[in-house]
Amino acid sequence: MSEAAMEFTKSDALTLGVELELQLLSQRDYDLTRGATDLLSHLKYDRMYGDVKLEITESMIEVSTQARATVDDIAADLEGLRKILVDQCARNNIAICGGGTHPFHAWPDRRICPSDRFDAVYQRYGYLAKQFTVFGQHIHVGCETADDAVWLTQALGPYVPIFIALSASSPFVDGVDTFFQSARLNAVSAFPLSGQCPEVADWAAFVEHFQFLKACGIVSSIKDLYWDIRPKPEFGTVEIRVCDTPLSIETASALAALAQCTARYLLRTRQERPPINTRLQLYVARYNKFQACRYGPDAMLSDPIAQKQEPLRVILHELLAALAEDAEALGCVHWLERIKLSLAMEASDARWLREHHGRHENLHDVVRESVRRFAGQA
Repeated sequence: MSEAAMEFTKSDALTLGVELELQLLSQRDYDLTRGATDLLSHLKYDRMYGDVKLEITESMIEVSTQARATVDDIAADLEGLRKILVDQCARNNIAICGGGTHPFHAWPDRRICPSDRFDAVYQRYGYLAKQFTVFGQHIHVGCETADDAVWLTQALGPYVPIFIALSASSPFVDGVDTFFQSARLNAVSAFPLSGQCPEVADWAAFVEHFQFLKACGIVSSIKDLYWDIRPKPEFGTVEIRVCDTPLSIETASALAALAQCTARYLLRTRQERPPINTRLQLYVARYNKFQACRYGPDAMLSDPIAQKQEPLRVILHELLAALAEDAEALGCVHWLERIKLSLAMEASDARWLREHHGRHENLHDVVRESVRRFAGQA
């Protein structure tokens, strides 16, 4: 990557963008279908709500909102994108839904999308690229400076399990219940450049680390870093990458609200808080991710500073209380109330999928119901 490409593009602080990777399905049996390229070739759309583009295999599509100042505007973009895609999919005789994994597709049947980059990923990683037909939500938070972006990348790190737990929507893989709430991240973890951002303190240290990896022949682009959270210099953002794609755009919007409020909280209390101990946080990061993937909101998280474990639910309740001022300032109160309600009702996308499987005893019908839910019909 050139020096120019490593320049950080300033953004307005706390602006938002959301990306959702979505499943393209056969209307006959609700298995994944190879329809992405054909869908985009027929799509007539002026991009007023954001972008629609190919992902690594023909069975998925990615939507991305415009950069927005408020979560309400993000929700409006997602609603607009949903309507456009649901309508176009119907014209193409396919269906579309959220969820972090497809419950029963066969990964060898996947076809890599035509793209130099996707082909390079396939040539490098082989079958892992096809198994990467999993579906995530990425949340971008705007940063005014490159140093703020690196600091926020580190500061948000301990909250990764919370975003995993709240978004978990991938309990089924290969037709079986995995016992996980989010099995999607197991596919991501197979890649050697996945995981946590290393111990870098500022933008200069981040660039030095990236250039070291490049000199070693490990990376050529920041896109090669599949970290849980990473700076995105061309957008001027920090990108949270650990969420499953939820079953509904309302949950996706609530997760964006949590990200925006948490970022504001961390920045406004920066001087009051002890310095970030990234080294200690890295010791427990993978274990805490596993806990959140396996148990969702019932996870037990390890605190490397206090050297104790605490229920994720307790940590989340404390965080939501601390974010009250930020939610009020950002117009996010109703979105965080949605998260509080789901916690009180012990509702989650993973539980919803399991309940519908118990009702139908057929994963094809579960996917059919997921299509209705994504469309806002269930």
